[in-house]
Amino acid sequence: MSTTTLTKSEFTIRDLASEFDVTARTLRFYEQKGLLNPGRKGASRVYSVADRARLVLILRGKRVGFSLDEIREMLDMEAITSQNPSALTDMLERFHERIEALNSQRDDIDAAIAELEAGRTWLEDRLARREPSEEIKHRARAFEALAAARMNVWTGASPEPGSHETQT
Repeated sequence: MSTTTLTKSEFTIRDLASEFDVTARTLRFYEQKGLLNPGRKGASRVYSVADRARLVLILRGKRVGFSLDEIREMLDMEAITSQNPSALTDMLERFHERIEALNSQRDDIDAAIAELEAGRTWLEDRLARREPSEEIKHRARAFEALAAARMNVWTGASPEPGSHETQT
């Protein structure tokens, strides 16, 4: 913005893009969707402190999995409450559902991490020529049985007698 002087309460598209590590295109997209409404100084967009605050909330909402439509509703909560107080109840339910979904994802991630850590331990033990613990051996047998079952499905082969396919 070479010819326009901005106050400390105004931001250029470049300022916000740089600060929040998003592209100018992303900011223009949010404007097109009605989430941001920058002013103009000549042909340049000028974002206010309120626009910057809205951007923080937009990016936070996206990070936790809300859609842009849901984010728009949250940003317009004052208008929602004055027009339809039951909308707050609906929004509260969405928050509960999103929290539940994120907690479930966290449980899945924790389980995946535990499996990867067990696999890493097994590999480290193998490389160090140490005998794996019984827990690691059990997990390895379960993994081998699952892999064998998948291979049988892919190849059409029947399980070999004495395989671990039915064990867990």
